[in-house]
Amino acid sequence: PWSVWECHPAGEELVMLLSGSVEMVLESPTGEEVCCLSKPGEFVLIPAGVWHTARASAEVTLLFLTPGAGTQHKPV
Repeated sequence: PWSVWECHPAGEELVMLLSGSVEMVLESPTGEEVCCLSKPGEFVLIPAGVWHTARASAEVTLLFLTPGAGTQHKPV
């Protein structure tokens, strides 16, 4: 699991599962939204400016396409 939440104000982030399984957790005005990735090739597109983190109970491999400019972090 990630030890921080992160946010990318410069654009959307694509997170694709390559192996394992993971829960991508997105912060929303009504609480947390969880997107479960369990099959290789599944992905989530995280909107610009949305705080997010990941939870995994075993080793996982992910591919990230991230607009890095201005990335912010806060503790989980």
